[in-house]
Formats: sequence, structure tokens, C-alpha cells
Amino acid sequence: MAWDTEQTQRQLLDAGATLFARHGFAGTTMDAIGRESGVNKERVYSYFGSKSGFFAAVLDDQLADLLDGIPVSGSGPAAVGDYALALFDRLEARPGLARLLAWESLELTEAVALECRSLSCQALATGLEAALPTPDLEQAEQLLLSVVTLVVGWWTLSRVADTILTGDTTPETRRATLRADAEALAAARR
Repeated sequence: MAWDTEQTQRQLLDAGATLFARHGFAGTTMDAIGRESGVNKERVYSYFGSKSGFFAAVLDDQLADLLDGIPVSGSGPAAVGDYALALFDRLEARPGLARLLAWESLELTEAVALECRSLSCQALATGLEAALPTPDLEQAEQLLLSVVTLVVGWWTLSRVADTILTGDTTPETRRATLRADAEALAAARR
């Protein structure tokens, strides 16, 4: 029976995404990757070179298209609010993505898949600039960073929300608040 390299790599990447999102780089062992994937851990080394190479490959696999397919459409602050909600919905459907972003910032010295992700961000910033219009692209980039930070923060800092919020802490309430906050940020940039 022939070895299915592509399938084996997919099993490893999926297991890595699950475990790295849950435990980060330092907290995930190669033994755990082997158990989770059902693949001998030595395959990680043969395909990805090292644990750090594997971590970067998992992040690249999971995060490269994080912002793709969520265009900025419409105009005015409502377009920014719509974008924030679309990103919120994506992270709600795939909560491991927000955790991987957090681990990337905590455990790496530079972003993975930087070129690909930068292109996505540039397109989104240009869309924000056109939707508002902001005075310049740099302000649109700052707005995008603020919106992404607001949205990702909900999924990565939920215990902080528990300590600050005394009322409703459901995702539905946070979703509505994020929309209002994103629109207010956009209105302030005009």
C-alpha cells in the first residue's frame, strides 16, 4: 500500500492546529501530536524539519487566509461595522484561529505567511479607505488593526471580559457591541 504523504501531512497539520491552539508551542509535545494525528511523530521531522518548523507550517496553514473572503463592502461607518461582524462570525465558527494568532504573538519573533497575509491586509485597508474615505491609507491600516484587535480580543481575552463585564457576556451581546464600537472608530477617522 502506497503512503499518502498529502493525507499524512493534513492529519499532522490538523492535529497541530488543535493542540497548538489549546496549549501553544511550548505546551504541545511531539508525542501529543503523534497521538492526536494517529501518525508517528517522526513524520513531523521528516516533513517539517523541526517542532518550530511544524509550528510555523501549522500557523501558515491556518492563518494564511484568515482575512480572505471578508471584503469591506458598502460605505461609511456601517461598512466597517459589517466587516467587524463578518470577522467575528469567522472566529466564532473557528475559535482556534484567534488562539493561534495569540500564540503566534506570544511565541514567535515574526509573523508567519507574512507576504500572503500582508496582501490580504493591504486589500482590506484599501477597501476601508474607499469606504470611509479616510485621509490616507496609513489611517485605514490603523483602523483595520483596531478592528481586528477588538474582534480577536473577545476570543482570546474572555477571562478579562468576565472580570470587567457585570451584565450579559454572551457572544450575541458582544457581537452587537463590536459593531457599534467599529462604527464609532470609523466615524472618528473621517
